[in-house]
Amino acid sequence: MDPILFIVFLPLAAAIIAGLGNRALGNVAAKSVTTGALFVSCALSWPIFLSFLGGHAEPHVVQVLQWVQSGSMVFDWALRVDTLTAVMLVVVTSVSALVHLYSWGYMAEDPDQPRFFAYLSLFTFAMLMLVTADNLVQMFFGWEGVGLASYLLIGFWFKKPSASAAAIKAFVVNRVGDLGFMLGIFGTFLVFNTVSIPEILAGSPGMAGSTIHFLGMQWDTMTILCILLFIGAMGKSAQLGLHTWLPDAMEGPTPVSALIHAATMVTAGVFMVCRLSPMFEASPTAMAVVTVVGACTLFFAATIGTTQWDIKRVIAYSTCSQLGYMFVAAGVGAPGAAMFHLFTHAFFKALLFLGAGAVIHAMHHEQDMRFYGGLRKHIPLTYWAMMAGTLAITGVGIVDVFGFAGFYSKDSILEAAYASSGQAGLFGFWMGIFAALLTSFYSWRLIFLTFYGKPRWAGSEHIQHAVHDDHHGHDDHAHAHGHHDDGTAGYRPHEAPLNMGVPLVVLSLGAVLAGFVFHHEFISEGTGHFWKGSIAFAEHTIHALHEVPTWVKWAPFAVMLTGLLTAYQFYIRKPETPAQVAAQLGGIYRFVYNKWYFDELYDRIFVRPAFWLGEKFWKWGDIGLIDRFGPNGAAWVVAQGSRGAQRFQSGYVYSYALVMLLGLTAAISWVMVH
Repeated sequence: MDPILFIVFLPLAAAIIAGLGNRALGNVAAKSVTTGALFVSCALSWPIFLSFLGGHAEPHVVQVLQWVQSGSMVFDWALRVDTLTAVMLVVVTSVSALVHLYSWGYMAEDPDQPRFFAYLSLFTFAMLMLVTADNLVQMFFGWEGVGLASYLLIGFWFKKPSASAAAIKAFVVNRVGDLGFMLGIFGTFLVFNTVSIPEILAGSPGMAGSTIHFLGMQWDTMTILCILLFIGAMGKSAQLGLHTWLPDAMEGPTPVSALIHAATMVTAGVFMVCRLSPMFEASPTAMAVVTVVGACTLFFAATIGTTQWDIKRVIAYSTCSQLGYMFVAAGVGAPGAAMFHLFTHAFFKALLFLGAGAVIHAMHHEQDMRFYGGLRKHIPLTYWAMMAGTLAITGVGIVDVFGFAGFYSKDSILEAAYASSGQAGLFGFWMGIFAALLTSFYSWRLIFLTFYGKPRWAGSEHIQHAVHDDHHGHDDHAHAHGHHDDGTAGYRPHEAPLNMGVPLVVLSLGAVLAGFVFHHEFISEGTGHFWKGSIAFAEHTIHALHEVPTWVKWAPFAVMLTGLLTAYQFYIRKPETPAQVAAQLGGIYRFVYNKWYFDELYDRIFVRPAFWLGEKFWKWGDIGLIDRFGPNGAAWVVAQGSRGAQRFQSGYVYSYALVMLLGLTAAISWVMVH
């Protein structure tokens, strides 16, 4: 039996067992089943990836069952295994397995652990279905599956109003993108008369230049199809305009954030665009749209990351920005670079989120970095893990010598954007360079605020309550030594337990070595044999990428260093500087701090009118019309009829005799007349 079947369906089986068994199964059994299944899937995924890496494997399809036969629409439920799938398999299963293990410690006190682990495994299964899809309908099945699982996980703490609101927001915003994706699938079937991905990609070059009638006008066929499909990617991968759900997704448990941001939901859009890259290559307009949207997103999200105080929110906007880089790469014709950054990003972004979770765990669920400081001495493992993640995301490295993960993958995107020479590509390059400066600044800002300087815990209500509980013997997690005036001066943060520490160590290795070890296979010249046709691989693009001027190669390093030194000046040497700069910038700072007022704008344009319209339909339509003439009207007729009938039910014999006599007379009269 092909191992891909075990890789995909073991997480589903584990989710069913843990979900149905729930508390009857017990916490340990549920966690063991789900975590064990993911580690088995991970162990089976790496040999597949390495076989493609060595050039020994060939793409193949494993049929599961016959699915749909309806006229010309005929397709099976089949699992496609090629290089692109292999890359995603190791990303999804590796990160998910480590998140499962990490959750043993992070969710140790939660009463609903079986439900949580069942949701995690269901999430993983849906993503695996998406990346192994051999046709667009199967991809849509996985696409909607990760949407459902994200709703369940973001709103896992459903008694918390903000978590429920965030889950609904994620679900609704993604439905907007999914409408575009559905229209794209419908249009693709209309044009190609198939939903089979290989057949569609094979026929895409021949459709270049053709037109299609849509919304009363003639459009370039491939442009309209690709833009509709890309709208779906914008929703799932949180691109500018459909990004508002992503920061609010932080309301879910931190392991959920790591899984969503590193390996599952937000990478689905990038994967889809890379999988369908031959379609996008047939439309220069669509490619330009992808590039420009990605460039605007990476800039917009990076600006917001520089002003946020919530440690998870900073990393969330970092994800949004990094996804923009991936779309820039896909838009300039370098999907290999996009997938390389997706691959390395999975390691260092999961590391940063799980590291942030370890900090939050140590600080009694305090997420505001203004109440951190000096933690490197108390939680050294977490400190070094987050340092590795920061070195990776900021792209620290020396050209042609060694670099951390992001150094190879992000720099290759910038070089590809510059080498493309088109206006959209150059726009992506310069926006990417500026965003790299901001990325370095906000990443080191996070490190300095969290791990350096003097402790600022006294102002945190979470820490005050923790120390108070500890003094009274109610909380095993706080470690207070003596009573002090500020109530928290004696507090000692605690390092994460072993089951949380091991994933940090493993992911740290990925953040340090993933770029250095694998960059030859992903972005070197002559590596077309690695991709084996799974993406639109252009050798001339890779060649041009390596032939850019020297200053282009060193520019990311220069802005990284500038961001580091600026953050050091602001938060270590002169901590009063940020407040002064914020005061000087005034409205600009407030605009960025309030996330460009997208939420407020959408509230005015969409949310309030929708609520107003819903209220009017409810009061005028539901109550005033339907209820009035429907159930309420019928009830009124019955009530009036009952009152009339009561007059005849007097209880007197002569009344009943009179009615019987009248009835008998009427019956005799009717017979005589007829």
